[in-house]
Formats: sequence, C-alpha cells, structure tokens
Amino acid sequence: MARVKQALAALPGAQVHGSSAEGRIVLTLEADRSSHVADQLHAAQSIPDVVSIALVYQHHEHADSLNEEIPDETDSSRVH
Repeated sequence: MARVKQALAALPGAQVHGSSAEGRIVLTLEADRSSHVADQLHAAQSIPDVVSIALVYQHHEHADSLNEEIPDETDSSRVH
C-alpha cells in the first residue's frame, strides 16, 4: 500500500488524501485540461497492484474564474 500511495503521489498534479485498511485510496488529480486528467487516470491504473480506478467527481473551470470574488450569501447584514 505504501508503494502504491508513493507512486500515485508522484504523478504530476496528484495528491493522496488518505487510505483505508481495505486498500482504498482517496486521490485528487489536477491539470489544466480534461485530457491531461484522463492521461493521469490511465497512468494511475498502470501502477502495479492498482486494481481499479473510479472517477467520483470531476470539475473544470477556466483559471480566470478563480480570481472572481464570490459574495457570501450567509452574510445577514446584506440588504435583499
């Protein structure tokens, strides 16, 4: 398990968040294109002793949107 987690963490844009005693691993993959994430998934699946990979959630947005301010809708001082 330690060798698999180390190999996964070595993938570009990858971060291992945790694992279970049963051998499940939580991994985040980040890339600038969806096709790069697909390449990362393929590379992860090719690591020895990895049985399967399941994409649970995928999110994509342009990097420019990360600079946008998001209003706090829970702010009770705002007038509606």
